[in-house]
Amino acid sequence: MRTLENILVVDDDPKMQEMLTEILTDKGYSVTCVGTGKKAIAESFKQLFNLALIDIHLPDMEGTELLGKLRKPEPEMIKIIITGNATLDNSIEAANKGIDGYIVKPFDPKKLTSLIESKLKEQQKKIQFDEKKVAEYIELRYNWMANANLNKK
Repeated sequence: MRTLENILVVDDDPKMQEMLTEILTDKGYSVTCVGTGKKAIAESFKQLFNLALIDIHLPDMEGTELLGKLRKPEPEMIKIIITGNATLDNSIEAANKGIDGYIVKPFDPKKLTSLIESKLKEQQKKIQFDEKKVAEYIELRYNWMANANLNKK
């Protein structure tokens, strides 16, 4: 059974928000929609999101500008740009600002959900790797302290 992942949808088009919510909730995700960059920033500090779908053009800022303003949780939030105005410039800018994916409108819902699932699996592997590293560190530290205490006697 998989955990319920939180997805933030940042798009000023209510119909796009509705469509993405339907697609994502049907796949079992928890979805929060906002229509501006400022609201997205505020939401990112209120709750943890595994992934954000961000429209490139928002009323108050560009989606690429928003990338650097969202809270940076651990594990790092996956950021996917969605745009109906794909240009080489905004693709390069988004890539330079660390996006994890880029979807052009209109998009195939299956391709979108496939990209999301793939990115969330990568995130989950990273979490498991990090947890394993912490466990190894704790074990090494425990053994070191146990040996240090034996040597004191």
